[in-house]
Amino acid sequence: MVWSGTRSAVTAVAAVVAIAFVPAAGAAADPVPPDPVVTSGEPLATPTSADGSRAVDLVVVDARTVRLRVYSAAMGRVIDIDVQRPADTGAPRPTLYLLAGAGGGEDSASWAKQTSVLEFLADKNVNVVQPIGGAWTYYTDWRAPDPALGVNKWKTFLTEELPPVIDAALGTNGVNALAGLSMSGTSALQLPIAAPGLYRAVAAYSGCAQISDPVGHHFVATVVAAGHGDVVNMYGPPDDPMWAANDPYVQAERLRGLELFLSTGTGLPGKWDTLNGPHAMPGSDGLTNQLVLGGILEAGADHCTRNMRDRLTQLGIPATYDFQPRGTHSWGYWEDALKLSWPVLAKGLGLPE
Repeated sequence: MVWSGTRSAVTAVAAVVAIAFVPAAGAAADPVPPDPVVTSGEPLATPTSADGSRAVDLVVVDARTVRLRVYSAAMGRVIDIDVQRPADTGAPRPTLYLLAGAGGGEDSASWAKQTSVLEFLADKNVNVVQPIGGAWTYYTDWRAPDPALGVNKWKTFLTEELPPVIDAALGTNGVNALAGLSMSGTSALQLPIAAPGLYRAVAAYSGCAQISDPVGHHFVATVVAAGHGDVVNMYGPPDDPMWAANDPYVQAERLRGLELFLSTGTGLPGKWDTLNGPHAMPGSDGLTNQLVLGGILEAGADHCTRNMRDRLTQLGIPATYDFQPRGTHSWGYWEDALKLSWPVLAKGLGLPE
């Protein structure tokens, strides 16, 4: 898909829509005009793609939030998309795609439920788009249906089907950034490689980019198995070329030109790993799991991310890194990382820091 033409067309339409909501000269106007999407309860446009993907419904959740339901032709089902609208919708605004971790945002482990990042982003002029679904799938295109996880064509959905719907329905300016954590920290580096030009900035928190070597493959297989999936249905056996083709470490040259932010802790206990703390896992064994399992996972992510740093440095590709001396694989650190990454994301989105 060629994105430059799509962006130009969407930007032109969005500009017309924005002008339509500008009061006539001399008329009294609020400093911030009402959001036409929230006010009407309808998307600004509802195009249908060539493959049949389309917006099927929009529900206003509150004065700043809508839930858009989008039919994916590639997966044959409707996907819920939560959107926090920009602080000022008086002009077309960019979009930050914010991906969930292994639970796909369908459980309590989501940005909205575990962090205050939506409050942090609330005064920014950006559409914050959170797809709901994709648990244990790595948000990629699986080569075969999985008995437990079904048909998964998330790469197609996120890079081909969803962006035109979002741009038209919300009147965006076609400028995008992408951020993900843990499982989707890998996806956040894969998707820009799959769709050159779609994103201008990428942030990956505690992800594992190097998936085709034995350590990385085991990391991915462990995550998929936690959802009762079979990783062979994703990219095939370990020696299948699909693994290297989807490995951001191997394909790192194709990340050139993006604003990049990568972060991890070390797995050692840190400031958010406290009993009954605001970011402690619930339950009697929650903190133990956070320290032990979360420590192991973060140590692995740290190893992967440092290797990715070395690879990008070798290629002369600039990036911003945040390697914390402590911290487990848990939400408090991802909230901190997103806030630290905002200047990088904002630069790509054309927004002030």
